[in-house]
Amino acid sequence: MTAEPLSRTEAATPAPGASDATHLALTFENNRLASQLFGQFDQNLALLEQKLKIDARARGNTVTLRGEEIATNQARRALDFLYDRLVKGASVESSDVEGAIRMALAADDQLVLPTLERKGKLALTQISTRKKTVIARTPVQDSYMRAMERSELVFGVGPAGTGKTYLAVAHAAQLLERGSVERIILSRPAVEAGERLGFLPGDMKEKVDPYLRPLYDALYDMMPGDKVERAITAGIIEIAPLAFMRGRTLANAAVILDEAQNTTQMQMKMFLTRLGENSRMIITGDPSQIDLPRGVTSGLVEALSILDGVNGVVTCRFREADVVRHPLVQRIVEAYGRRDHPKSDGNA
Repeated sequence: MTAEPLSRTEAATPAPGASDATHLALTFENNRLASQLFGQFDQNLALLEQKLKIDARARGNTVTLRGEEIATNQARRALDFLYDRLVKGASVESSDVEGAIRMALAADDQLVLPTLERKGKLALTQISTRKKTVIARTPVQDSYMRAMERSELVFGVGPAGTGKTYLAVAHAAQLLERGSVERIILSRPAVEAGERLGFLPGDMKEKVDPYLRPLYDALYDMMPGDKVERAITAGIIEIAPLAFMRGRTLANAAVILDEAQNTTQMQMKMFLTRLGENSRMIITGDPSQIDLPRGVTSGLVEALSILDGVNGVVTCRFREADVVRHPLVQRIVEAYGRRDHPKSDGNA
């Protein structure tokens, strides 16, 4: 069995004599990118070794993979994916390597996402604006980015840190830059953590800005600051609490509702029925983090149930495994996990 070359000029190809299923040699044509791929002191290869239980040795721009057939092919797909990131101008950090490994593992899962090829190279979905390019880091991110491109209404649900909101705003910025929509509308419910706008100090902008700050941050990351400010002033970009959506039809717009788990049933129905012609709607939230008063049903939870299977509606469910963390943060979380859930020493 031989490693399949990537379908591009700068490719990873099998070295002569690397036909053994447990021995693959990949040669990358660009020496500089190969060095970045392997990492300083081959740290990215060391991570592949640790996670996939293989042996990975680099010499020049060639890396030799030894191990079980499934694992070596998973490593090959991960390296192909990461090299493709580098060719497209993105960087490769430890978190990217871990994400590529998760994608490679998912490609061999019987429950694999349909956008990933089981035996070929991994798909590489990206969102691009003039300022920045964002590339999928996990299988669910890949599926989510593709769903936003193809569907009118997309739900992205799951824990914080998975990129739900950031990718939604990035996609909206891309649509605006392309001219596919005329406006971006970003919204959040204005009731979170037990606080209501009427009881907060300051004018309306001062009251709502803290709730909407994550949306601003993502927007400024994808677009030049002066362009964002001009677009907000001109009404091309609107960032407002959910209550401001009532009675409107949102046409020719990319519309995002964030923290949707904190909507009531009536608020969610109101928001969903605002969708107008030539608009895309993305709804994000974490059903495990509901701040509504006890006994009040989350509009997000109800909508996910009611709209399941409706044509034109796609739901992407993120998991803890999809959280993209700084490697040190990941180790900190794991350390606390060991503290909170110690293994039995057998003497209990």
